[in-house]
Amino acid sequence: MSASILPLALENVSYASNGQPIISSVSLAIVAGPSTIILGANGAGKSVLMRLMHGLLAPASGTVSWREKDMGRVRRQQAMVFQRPVMLRRSALANVVYALAVAGVPAGEREAQALAALDEVGLRHLAQRPARVLSGGEQQRLALARAWALHPEVLFLDEPTANLDPGAVREIETVIKAFDAAGTKIVMATHNLGQARRLGDEVIYLQAGRVMERAPIEQFFARPATAEAAAFMKGELPWV
Repeated sequence: MSASILPLALENVSYASNGQPIISSVSLAIVAGPSTIILGANGAGKSVLMRLMHGLLAPASGTVSWREKDMGRVRRQQAMVFQRPVMLRRSALANVVYALAVAGVPAGEREAQALAALDEVGLRHLAQRPARVLSGGEQQRLALARAWALHPEVLFLDEPTANLDPGAVREIETVIKAFDAAGTKIVMATHNLGQARRLGDEVIYLQAGRVMERAPIEQFFARPATAEAAAFMKGELPWV
């Protein structure tokens, strides 16, 4: 079995856009095992922090580094699912096959792996349906199928159930739990307290681009260590 690409270490990472600081001096390590929830209000910097971790953005200062130094292997062993997934103009099955082709999976193995991934997310019956006519929840499950087919060691999820109805949310959360049970490290951003409790093992609480608190899930909700986290859970606005 190959060595883990984790831990992922951020050292004094900062990021700004148009002169406005978004992430400020964040230092933390993401290790294998329990699922990690990045919790915070809209605008806290969660999405940008995840893009920095995934490698889509480069920090203005500080470093983002993996235990694995072969960056080609790091890219192959991690995946990210966005709040609004991009669907290619082709069938659901072909979307997954394309992801496998990009990853270098031999042509003769792609369709079987893609169908197995669609099975995992409950979309096998829609394999030939154009991806862009699927519902929002189905498109998100298809994005998860593309990730599942690659068997990533780390899966980043950026608000994957935002704007979905309760039934679609339950379907997505079931798939996320399956990833977790299969041994994939889940790192997920959300502002939804209930979802954090259902899916998380630990919480990193982010406010105004800073990590205010990190704690096991039950400890965080029962005894938040910071006034900021306590106020967020009560629904109080930080600028009031």
